[in-house]
Amino acid sequence: MLLADDHDLFCEAVSGMLSADGTVTVQCVSDLSEALERLAQLPYDLAVLDYQMPGMNGLDGLDQARAVAPQVPIALISGTTRRDLAEAALARGAVGFIPKTLGMKALIAAIRRMASGEVFAPISMLEPSAPLAGALEDLTRREREVLKGICDGKSNKEIARDLAVQEVTVKLHVKTLARKLNARNRTHAAMIARDCGLIRP
Repeated sequence: MLLADDHDLFCEAVSGMLSADGTVTVQCVSDLSEALERLAQLPYDLAVLDYQMPGMNGLDGLDQARAVAPQVPIALISGTTRRDLAEAALARGAVGFIPKTLGMKALIAAIRRMASGEVFAPISMLEPSAPLAGALEDLTRREREVLKGICDGKSNKEIARDLAVQEVTVKLHVKTLARKLNARNRTHAAMIARDCGLIRP
């Protein structure tokens, strides 16, 4: 299968678990253009595309992938849980919509199900709209600065140095913004911020 996602650690984790028993071979790419090149060359059993990776431009990336490889089942994966997005993706031919909020075992199981021909979209788990709009607006200027640092891959210590504050202050901001965004951890907060367009790559 093909996994296209620009979070290297996420790709490595998914690839490692899927490949562990030797039944699935995973190729990872980090942007849409490379994914399209691979799809044009090889008959994958399944392709999973990150909704917000470079080049996707929303659902246009799904359309491009389906046009290049109409015979390949294509699913989307996203850091946010928007029901309207999942429904739109399915309406445009996706075989599934995987929220990254799924636990890793459930995510792997979902990928295996889609690779075997099933459609996967846990609509009951998804929010009916974009509920994060208010939460994003509720972030203070400093919380947004800390979130930008997280999205840039910086440690709390590095963010503290950049903002000329104590590291403990940054930790408090991380805890508060994670609560506001309903994020499990700082990486999940960065995914939410990117997928909602709050922080541009």
